[in-house]
Amino acid sequence: MSDDRDRWNDRYEQADFDPDDDPVPSLERRISTLPDDRALDVATGAGRNALFLAKHGYDVDAVDISDAALERARDRAAERGVDANWIRADLADFDPGRERYDVIVVSFFAALEHLPALKDALAPGGVLIYEHHLRSSDPVAGPSTDRYRYRSNDLLRACLDLTILAYEERRRPVGNGDEDENEDDDDSIAVATLVARRSSGGTQSYPLVSDEGGDDA
Repeated sequence: MSDDRDRWNDRYEQADFDPDDDPVPSLERRISTLPDDRALDVATGAGRNALFLAKHGYDVDAVDISDAALERARDRAAERGVDANWIRADLADFDPGRERYDVIVVSFFAALEHLPALKDALAPGGVLIYEHHLRSSDPVAGPSTDRYRYRSNDLLRACLDLTILAYEERRRPVGNGDEDENEDDDDSIAVATLVARRSSGGTQSYPLVSDEGGDDA
């Protein structure tokens, strides 16, 4: 854990590192359809998703392994007049509880082994929004090794016990909340994006989401 913490601290302590202000597109696009109240932002980094959720009235727990990242997140929260519960922890040591969160966001963090606990932490009707890098034959930005990328449908298969509201695998231009992952000069990333709800049954209610601007989720 200390090696990971040191690596991310070095990243966030760089003077020329400019965190993105934008949340992941699927969160921004769907915010009006999500259940209210309590949210968890996993691997929050400089807090772009946590700050967005706090701005929209959520009580936010934001977890990250990096002290430097959380310091930046606190500063950004103070500038915006919002706050979150900033938690320094490795996800392996963090207990999210059971049926505790109405929204959980995971962006650009390889955490398939932690998904059972995260899914248990969703309240009934709670929504998971998860975006992560894919292995790709195209030249794309992001992790330099496939070890930290998902194979096609890995994320989808891991969440089939939830109601899948949206799933997509695609390439998109770098930006739009990709702050932590642009590790080379390529100008696009290959990502899997999943939106899923903790619910069951053959007949359910589905949120009405506008197609304006394309289907980011």
